[in-house]
Amino acid sequence: MALNRRDFIKLSAGTTAGAALLAGCSTPTATPPSASSPLDKLQPMTKDIVPISKAEREARIAKAQRLMTENKIEALYLDGGISMSYFTGIDWGTSERMMAAIIPAKGEVKYISPAFEAARVEELMTIGNDIRVWEEHESPYKQVALAFKDFGIRSGNIAMEEQVRYFLFDGIRKEASNLNYVSGDPVTAGCRMFKSPAEIALMQRASDVTIEAYKASVAMLEEGMTPQDFNAIATEAHKRLGARGGIDVNFGEASAYPHGSIQQQYLKKGDVVLMDGGCGVGGYRSDISRTIVFGAAPTDRQREVWDLEKKSQAAGFTAAKLGDPCENVDIAARKVLTDAGYGPGYKVPGCPHRTGHGIGMKVHEWGYMVLGNKQPLMPGMCFSIEPTISIYGEFGVRLEDCAYMTEEGVKWFTGQSHSIEKPFGDFS
Repeated sequence: MALNRRDFIKLSAGTTAGAALLAGCSTPTATPPSASSPLDKLQPMTKDIVPISKAEREARIAKAQRLMTENKIEALYLDGGISMSYFTGIDWGTSERMMAAIIPAKGEVKYISPAFEAARVEELMTIGNDIRVWEEHESPYKQVALAFKDFGIRSGNIAMEEQVRYFLFDGIRKEASNLNYVSGDPVTAGCRMFKSPAEIALMQRASDVTIEAYKASVAMLEEGMTPQDFNAIATEAHKRLGARGGIDVNFGEASAYPHGSIQQQYLKKGDVVLMDGGCGVGGYRSDISRTIVFGAAPTDRQREVWDLEKKSQAAGFTAAKLGDPCENVDIAARKVLTDAGYGPGYKVPGCPHRTGHGIGMKVHEWGYMVLGNKQPLMPGMCFSIEPTISIYGEFGVRLEDCAYMTEEGVKWFTGQSHSIEKPFGDFS
């Protein structure tokens, strides 16, 4: 059986089926030479990461309690998800059954758990030691109301974390109708928006991993490939580097749509290739976009738009100054495009979306680089700078790198692309 390059790309992802097919190609008297792949050079990059410590989670809870006091909040209710993980270290998915954590303004964390899950909660628990259980025929909302009473809360505000599902909120407010319910954003955003050195280190590693995955994956682009083919390669690249991640891609005209097209695409020479990917390391995310031209020299038009995109991204970075509002990043990046005749505002041809988003445990979180956001840029804030240029019917260009604020000012997690031919650069 002869193997072409497309077959090899699929096989090099290391699947069981691929191994079986390769085995079927051999004979007892001859062993075929081993093919080489950019994936073969990848080695794990996450073995030495330092996870978030219990002491740091305790400090987060202490800060949350200070913020609750300042905002006249008696307790913070957390559904399963990222904020629960952030404060307690417990990773818990959501279902129709309540598993919650309650952080009081004063006192220790309490958990509300299905009785049959309590042993699992206890196994995962490193913060607090109080688990209130409810059996399948019982109301979890009564346990929440009792927990509030045990905290000594008879009146006042209870904060709901932003991702608490409505049926849980509704059940709690009916059971504890003597309390007032407010947004938990002043507490959760007030903590999660500002990253510690340990968080920054995990995000840096995630960015380093994704850049290496990009390099290997881009080297394996070939004519006729679909976005699904490329994403499979990029997913495997991240896996070999020790992380779960991937890179989405759009070719040609589909690159003009910020989140792609439903039309099936096949790569051809001269196509603009717009890629957007990231991974998670220790619970923290990367998010990087690169744009190239495949298999041919860029046209004057492609190069002109790409260079303008880089100029716009650089302007957004320069505008990120301590104490200045987040919106300044968007204003500066968009002005470059408007001055060149694009837009204005969100009109296409131009940038149809905000210039950036906060990033941390979620790819998109607080700290949006968008007109109207007066939040001052402060040390520890992390965000993307990605002023896409969309030209429907032609192509799109996006360069996305994430940056973070320090006491000395803004820094990149990754180096900007040097040029349309050289998408991976050193820090500058």
